[in-house]
Amino acid sequence: MKQSIFGRMAQLAKANINSLLDQAEDPQKMLDQMVRDYTNNIAEAESAVAQTIGNLRMLQDDYNEDIKNAQDWGKKALAASRKADEYRAKGDTVDAEKFDNLAKVALQRQMSAENEAKSAEPSIASQTEVVDKLKHGLGQMKGKLNELTSKRNELVARSKTAAAQTQVHDAMKSIDFMDPTSEVGRFEEKIRREEAKVRGQQELAASSLDAQFNSLEDLGEQTEIEARLAALKSGGSPAAIGAGETRASGSTVEEADFDKL
Repeated sequence: MKQSIFGRMAQLAKANINSLLDQAEDPQKMLDQMVRDYTNNIAEAESAVAQTIGNLRMLQDDYNEDIKNAQDWGKKALAASRKADEYRAKGDTVDAEKFDNLAKVALQRQMSAENEAKSAEPSIASQTEVVDKLKHGLGQMKGKLNELTSKRNELVARSKTAAAQTQVHDAMKSIDFMDPTSEVGRFEEKIRREEAKVRGQQELAASSLDAQFNSLEDLGEQTEIEARLAALKSGGSPAAIGAGETRASGSTVEEADFDKL
């Protein structure tokens, strides 16, 4: 279990984030997933590391207890030996032998405690190495998680900035009078067409009015000619007709017809 976690931690810690981002179709989504994976793996790793550290501390506690017991039994063995020497100096060989035996028992228990402590040293060293590696790997994972989080935040910020710039560009484009594809440009073009249509209608109306005035002028000339002709037939003299300007009529009479009069 610990080795599996340690291997996964090492693999994640060595991951090249930039390379993964280059291969991803949706970098932000991939970063979000990686942040979740790292967070979950870190939580699992922390639990495993805590358990491993706990086991190591128990081994160390047992080792320290064995060392303490060995020291205590050593003190007891020394005290019993000295007591035996005192009795032997007094000539009490029975009690001297008794305390010598107690010293031997204490020494035996001291040796047993020392052996237990010594046998635990390789396990303690191995567990200490594992804990150190797990702590280092956990630190790398946390550093990589910070890197991932920073990358994700940077990417999100850049994405929002790009979206804001696009929105501003679209807004500016919609009020660009020189842009024929903009809202205002299309509206202006519509107004120009309506104004041109009005000018065309006005021009057409003016042309029609000129034609009407020309018709009135032609009608007035014909009326004057008919009036003068009527005056001649009634015996009036040319002087009585008036000295107004004569205008060329639309008659087909030729100048030679006057020579025949």
